[in-house]
Amino acid sequence: MARRIKITAGSVSQTAVLNDSQTAEALWNILPIESTGNTWGEEIYFTIPLEIGEENGQATVELGDIGYWPPGPAFCIFFGPTPMSSGDEIRPASPVNVFGHLEGDPKAFVVVPSGSRVTVEKVEEG
Repeated sequence: MARRIKITAGSVSQTAVLNDSQTAEALWNILPIESTGNTWGEEIYFTIPLEIGEENGQATVELGDIGYWPPGPAFCIFFGPTPMSSGDEIRPASPVNVFGHLEGDPKAFVVVPSGSRVTVEKVEEG
């Protein structure tokens, strides 16, 4: 059964489905998380209490991907180009471990200002 999380950043809340990676498993085990979000282009990122190495690191990601940035260590929500992007690509500062994907419209996060409170919690099935 797919594991889902609820991400709330400022006034925006969305669910995401986690993949079956080790990064997703490690993240699931530390939830819930509360932090302060920062924006970098069309990305929200925030520090999380997780230390894990690169796992199938991706230099570019898809719209709506959620990832873990090992140098942060940070949780990243990708909803459009970043300052490192060329054209329409979505390029993190350095490779990230993609561990899931948003279920709603990623562009909804464009209204969330830097400094917003962010929470990530498990969505209990059943």
